[in-house]
Amino acid sequence: MTDQIITKTETAPVKSSRRKFLKAGGLAAGAAAVGTFAMPNVSRAQTVTLKMQSSWTASDIFQEMAADYCTRVNEMAGGRLKIDLLVGGAVVHPFSVQDAVHTGVLDACHTVTVYWYGKHKAASLFGTGPVFGFNAEQGLGWIYNGGGKELYAELVNDILKLNIVSFFAMPMPTQPLGWFKRPLRSAADIKGLKYRTVGLAADLMQSMGMAVAQLPGGEIVPAMERGVIDAFEFNNPTSDRRFGAQNVAKNYMLGSYHQATEYFEIMYNKQKFATLPKEHQAILQYAAEAASSANYWKAMDIYSKDLQELKEKDKVNIIRTPKDVFEAQIKAWDGIIEQLAKDPYMKKVMDSQKAWVKRVVYYETLNAADYVTAYEHHFGKMQG
Repeated sequence: MTDQIITKTETAPVKSSRRKFLKAGGLAAGAAAVGTFAMPNVSRAQTVTLKMQSSWTASDIFQEMAADYCTRVNEMAGGRLKIDLLVGGAVVHPFSVQDAVHTGVLDACHTVTVYWYGKHKAASLFGTGPVFGFNAEQGLGWIYNGGGKELYAELVNDILKLNIVSFFAMPMPTQPLGWFKRPLRSAADIKGLKYRTVGLAADLMQSMGMAVAQLPGGEIVPAMERGVIDAFEFNNPTSDRRFGAQNVAKNYMLGSYHQATEYFEIMYNKQKFATLPKEHQAILQYAAEAASSANYWKAMDIYSKDLQELKEKDKVNIIRTPKDVFEAQIKAWDGIIEQLAKDPYMKKVMDSQKAWVKRVVYYETLNAADYVTAYEHHFGKMQG
């Protein structure tokens, strides 16, 4: 993660009289008239186009969210910097985008860190790590203000020696436990299931007795149809519904500790990024922050609509994950944390997260309104 790009402009107080003001205005008007001849529009030949591939299928809501980011870059750059967005698999496999950006095959990608966690398990700590009590919005706070971006830079630049620079965006809502042919009644029902997930969540579910397959989104339904897996999670009601999860399972279990704090990684080839003007580097960074909000607002609207469609139109059973599954997950995380902490770098990352959570979540939780009580006052007992 690069340090924030900050442009500082200092101005000195200026004394002026009405006469000076009128005189200066006349000179400025003349200069503006001359400028129409002296300053032609920038040639389109000078436009820099960056080739970006996502890890998402064309129909996934995540591809729309990647496009939201690209639109902001293209419009803010006024035609002098453009991102050409490709779907997952257009150039390389969705899980291979980091390698392609590192080597320069791609200029950029839109992905999640967990897709390259095979290089170093610490990648999963930046989005799909142990649940210490913080949500994704608070997790982005840690990345931008709690030391996360510096720790991320240490991982990719110092430990892995990767030729990349990344920005993070979109605080993802908690990911559902997923889709099951038969609903889980207790944690005991987990044992023996063949389940799709990714990253440290795979370690978590394996420790709870599942057999785990790590697959990109586009391969999940075919694997379910062939019997390679018999349960899975991906991310959210919209993505899941669009790739047809409701056609291969009818029990959708909401709530889990397996992936409760994730966000997109928007990655650039570091050498390519360094060749761009400072103002274009700033646009790439700040567009990520703008898209982060826009993506989340879109998610609140469309995820909730699709959940209702799954329930009412597709006749899916919407079920809250049993409490003892949460309890089994958090205990399983304890064992994984103990193993991860044997690596000094990963211990440093988790210690940083814990320090952030202890302070920030304490404030937010004690201060938050009891929204469930307010909801049930107006709409009745929450079902599920």
